[in-house]
Amino acid sequence: MSKAIEVPAEPAPFRLIEGKTALIVIDMQRDFLLPGGFGESLGNDVDQLLKVVPPLAALIAAARSSGVMVIHTREGHEPDLSDCPPAKLSRGAPSKRIGDAGKYGRILIRGEYGHDIVDELAPVDGEIVIDKPGKGAFYATELQDILVGSGISQLLITGVTTEVCVHTTTREANDRGYECLVVSDCVGSYFPDFQRIGLEMIKAQGGIFGWVADTTAVIPALHALTTSAA
Repeated sequence: MSKAIEVPAEPAPFRLIEGKTALIVIDMQRDFLLPGGFGESLGNDVDQLLKVVPPLAALIAAARSSGVMVIHTREGHEPDLSDCPPAKLSRGAPSKRIGDAGKYGRILIRGEYGHDIVDELAPVDGEIVIDKPGKGAFYATELQDILVGSGISQLLITGVTTEVCVHTTTREANDRGYECLVVSDCVGSYFPDFQRIGLEMIKAQGGIFGWVADTTAVIPALHALTTSAA
């Protein structure tokens, strides 16, 4: 029988189950996070995302030491943009668009320097990296097959941005029956109001999409899970 550890969370405690949990790290890419990148070119304050890096690095380390599967995602497109629909490519009037030349290479193009994950959170050998063309991590990817094949039923969800790719992935996962715990200090938005409201939406109405807790609750639970399984 799998061991379980209770995590203090909102709107209610979350039962972290041994062998059933994966950590999803969403789109912690240079294009979104670094000064001079795509995110900043749209007029955004990248410091709002960079402050997620230290707690997320600590959470990833705890997950690795606890034997929890770590899955990274990267949003981006083929060099010919064949997988980027016009509604996404031409949205608004940004100074730069997907596929344009940017400080870190062509923006959100697979294989470019800016498309990859920031050094502090780089995947280690054996960790899964999923390249996704959309905002949700399940759309047009192998994520569902990986989770089913590994017997995963619950997700610790982290990354950026809270109201876009994190929310979309959490909603997709909820529809597929996964229990989702969004780690509040390991997700970030360029807009503080969106960050606050995005987290409130996850846990509203008795946890309509999932649970919310921060690393002060989740990391000790991961360590306790390892200890209890020993």
